[in-house]
Amino acid sequence: MSSTSARWGALVVLSAVMFLDALDVSMVGVALPSIQADLGLSPSSLQWVVSGYVLGYGGLLLLGGRTADLLGRRRVFLAALAVFAAASLIGGIVDDGALLIAARFVKGMAAAFTAPAALSIITTTFPEGPARNKALSIFTASGASGFSLGLVLSGLLTELGWRWTFLMPVPVAIIALVAALKVLPKVKEERAGGGYDLVGAVLITASMLLLVFTVVQAPEAGWLSARTIGSLVLSFALLGLFVFTELRVKHPLVRLGLLRSAPIVRANLGLVILMGSYIGFQFAAMQYFQNLLHWSALQTALAFLPAGLLVAITSTKMGDLADRFGTARLIVIGAAALAGGYAFFLGIDENPSMGGLVLPGMVLLGIAFALSFPSLNIQATNGVHDDEQGLASGMLNTSGQVGGAVVLAVVTAVLTSGADGAITIDSLKSSIMVPLILAVVGLLVSATGLNFRRVPAVERDQDKVLETV
Repeated sequence: MSSTSARWGALVVLSAVMFLDALDVSMVGVALPSIQADLGLSPSSLQWVVSGYVLGYGGLLLLGGRTADLLGRRRVFLAALAVFAAASLIGGIVDDGALLIAARFVKGMAAAFTAPAALSIITTTFPEGPARNKALSIFTASGASGFSLGLVLSGLLTELGWRWTFLMPVPVAIIALVAALKVLPKVKEERAGGGYDLVGAVLITASMLLLVFTVVQAPEAGWLSARTIGSLVLSFALLGLFVFTELRVKHPLVRLGLLRSAPIVRANLGLVILMGSYIGFQFAAMQYFQNLLHWSALQTALAFLPAGLLVAITSTKMGDLADRFGTARLIVIGAAALAGGYAFFLGIDENPSMGGLVLPGMVLLGIAFALSFPSLNIQATNGVHDDEQGLASGMLNTSGQVGGAVVLAVVTAVLTSGADGAITIDSLKSSIMVPLILAVVGLLVSATGLNFRRVPAVERDQDKVLETV
């Protein structure tokens, strides 16, 4: 993949798959009422149409990233993409709720392998610096656009029938698979050395799966119930055992030295907050628009359109801005915009002003995503050796997915904390305070990475600690 045209051709295909992965996280939301009515699902079962995907995705990302390093990124990417397409097709034709949830879980598992494999292909194909920053800005713009526009597209497709939200990705995934076979040539990849840490893989996968499952179920089971507390204790015990194992095995699944890099740690914390707060806000906003204001699926989707368009239009330019100003500054500005966007929605009532509340809030959220998402991806992979790019990518994606699951569970608990679980304006405002507080914390954390020395842009983005770990 030495020629420029081959590199950018591969980027187009990888970006299309990233768009599909992110699209699936948010696109099903607007279709849920139609799915419930058609398949006769209970409210507790319905949440698993969303949570099943998040469980498979968030639980297996670390394993998916390391598998790409060990077995070959192209091979893992192609196999997982084929599974993704098949699961999408099954999800669109089944007439049983349990089968639909199972298809969503398998689809999430496939995405857990395609996402880190795709990102690590890019970071090992484009040299660190302006070329990689530009490639990552395009790649992450695709992901952010897919996530932001998922609700808009879902609103349009749901008008035709909810099954189209599952069937639409099928031809796109098949086209991407055929194109990938052509533009991702069979080259000898520099794979990670050593054996496969099977014990570590089992421990971290079990810990992440149990954590995501527990927080998704916590609002129904009760946060202080014996089941929830016991599951959380077991999840963290497995995580502790995983760390103990990684410090002692010859070829660890996760080299813990990566976490000695302050920029990488800040990038992962940043994505926890960005994705977690926005997924929680998105859920609360959907309840507000559809249940309290009685907007249609299409009207609800269009409310999110300004944010999606801003991300789609501007994110591709973030690589140039990162070269000029450094990722740390862009992340700080993005965190401030994120907090501002949530703050606008604290003024909601039964008759919201589109021009004075909804539009400004969505514009700020769009700016936040456009600045933060590409910058966090760049910062999380700079300075990492090629044989660990899949791991770094898997860590970052895991942060976003686990953050989304945890914050969504908290927001749901706050939202339904009133009498009989009724959703009111007051409970909505309280639930939006959760993303707002997180965004402020994210602003404070990201501010610690600011460096006011006048240094070259590329140097600002690199953390040389990794070279000596």
